[in-house]
Amino acid sequence: MGGALLMAAAACGGGDDASTTTEASAGASSAPAAAQAKVGLAYDIGGRGDGSFNDAAAAGLDKAVSELKVEKKELEATAGETDAQKEERLRLLASGGYNPVIAVGFAYSAPVAKVAAEFPDVKFAIVDDDAAKGDNITNLMFAEEQGSFLVGVAAALKSEKGNVGFVGGVDVPLIHKFEAGFEAGAKAVKPDIKLQSKYLTQPPDFSGFGDPAKGKTAAQGMYDAGADVVYQAAGGSGAGVFEAAKAAKATAIGVDSDQAALPAYADFKDVIITSMIKKVDVAVFDFLQSYSTGAVKAGPAIYDLKAGGVDYSTTGGKVDDIKSKIDEYKQKIINGEITVPTS
Repeated sequence: MGGALLMAAAACGGGDDASTTTEASAGASSAPAAAQAKVGLAYDIGGRGDGSFNDAAAAGLDKAVSELKVEKKELEATAGETDAQKEERLRLLASGGYNPVIAVGFAYSAPVAKVAAEFPDVKFAIVDDDAAKGDNITNLMFAEEQGSFLVGVAAALKSEKGNVGFVGGVDVPLIHKFEAGFEAGAKAVKPDIKLQSKYLTQPPDFSGFGDPAKGKTAAQGMYDAGADVVYQAAGGSGAGVFEAAKAAKATAIGVDSDQAALPAYADFKDVIITSMIKKVDVAVFDFLQSYSTGAVKAGPAIYDLKAGGVDYSTTGGKVDDIKSKIDEYKQKIINGEITVPTS
């Protein structure tokens, strides 16, 4: 969902650009000198509270505040904003003494590349993009297709109708990775399975990551057409997919975070059989920990199954009966016996 989030993706609802949060942890004096960092984080659409991609980044930041004793400032994106607005958000953080600066979502690609060049002494990280390059840019990347393969296996094993669906927030290459992996996993189990697919918006319209009504309509159409499991990689729009699943007495698969375990989705935990977990929190914390020890490296940092960067959730016990089968496929991917497509 997230990012962007995806803008998405993953993969949400637009926040107010004036909305900021600044927090300093008590006890910073006990932390190493290098850890007295002021961290700036620029969210994608939906921001903190989206129950998906942005919240995962927020969790990594919160852990750094607690364990590394950093200060933080968070800025949110607005729906339909321009690259110039994203640049200004990053510039505001970098010029305000925040170092490092983290941008959540591939939509920040060009803005990060531009602003990082203006502030060579500031370390930048961007989630879900490897196009922004620079000596002071770290690219936090994930093998979303691998985690999606596993939930595709789960969907096929759980589908009684041999008919599953995929709802993508925005029709962009990043979300294609989710769909490609999901389809490959489902077909590995049932080669003749029917797979329905729908993207909510086309770029440059990224509202598909923050429109639950569109998500609900798309999923309703799939359930009406015979699907009994729908996987969503749609940021905040995923809530609508869960609503549709509940109304249809069917099931759904979450994304980015363990969504069945989140309070925001408490009403839908009974229909969420699993979620594809994308550990943006781990990547964000790792980056900040590296910064605190002076070990930050520019370029891509890849979080795949082998590195524990993606996985599937078991909250609720709905996949306990098939866990051994999913784990067989998981090990084959880790071992290199299965190469998961990205498109």
